[in-house]
Formats: sequence, C-alpha cells, structure tokens
Amino acid sequence: MKKIFKLLSLITIITFQTNLYAEVPYFIDFKYILNQSDAGKKAQQALKNKLDNGIKKIQAKEKNIQEEEKKIIAQKKIISPEEYKKKVDELRNKVSNLQKERNKLLNDVSKQRTNARNELLKNLNPIIRDYMKQKQIRMVIDKKNLLVAEDSLDITKDIMALLNNKLKSIKLN
Repeated sequence: MKKIFKLLSLITIITFQTNLYAEVPYFIDFKYILNQSDAGKKAQQALKNKLDNGIKKIQAKEKNIQEEEKKIIAQKKIISPEEYKKKVDELRNKVSNLQKERNKLLNDVSKQRTNARNELLKNLNPIIRDYMKQKQIRMVIDKKNLLVAEDSLDITKDIMALLNNKLKSIKLN
C-alpha cells in the first residue's frame, strides 16, 4: 500500500511539473523583428531614402528662398514701398508653402511607416500561430512587457527565420 501511495505521489508530482512547464509563456521581441527582418529592413531603407531625398529638396528650396530674401532686402531702398511689400508677401507665401510641403512629407513617411508595420504584423500573426500549434505553445508575449525571463523562452530567431522565408518585402504606397 505504501509503495502504491509513493508511486501515485510521484506520478502526480511529475504530471504537475510537466503542466507547469507547459503553461510557461514564451516571448518574442517584436521590435527586433520589425527592424531586423528582411522585409522590415527593406521598408525602413526605402522610407529613409524617401525622407532623405525629400529633405534635400526642401533644403534646396530653403536656400533659394534665403537668396531671394537677400535680394529683396538689397533692393529695399531702390524699389517703391508697394513693390517691396508685394515681394515680401510673395516670399512669405513661399515660406508657408515650404512649411506645408515639409509637414506633408513627414506625415506621408509616418503613414507609410505605420502601414508597413501593420503589414508586417499582419503577416507575422499567422506565422506565430502556426509555430504555437507546432510547438504546443499556449502563450507568446512581447519582450517589452517582460521584466525577466530565461533566454530559452525567446522564440524571436525562429519566428524571424520563418518570416524571412515567407515575406521578402513590404509593398509601400
């Protein structure tokens, strides 16, 4: 009877420990995947190039406006006050349009970045679900919401490899 009780106790303990490990949540570093996956890198590079090119064009326009401002100031005593006021107003309109253009560029790049992130996450969710079914994982959480965890619970590299195989690039508008 004692042996049966010990055997049942041992089986219960082993089963309980197995269930504890089965319920352990795994984690994934979404930020790392967004920044380091093939599709994420390509999207970031394309957005960076678009922003850099736009800023260069805006800076060239700023330089032209500054040159025009210097010419207007130099002509202040030569031209009539009405003509001077008209040129200053035109210059202010150009500055205003340039500011609008800069804001539009920043908003467009921001929207595209958000769309690219959403597209990547949309493709990432089924990959994570399939991985969870395959490995019998019940919960995956984002690393940024984690205080401390064992490195063995990190599935970021596995998920990123699967994502890189499935998604080579993200279509930007």
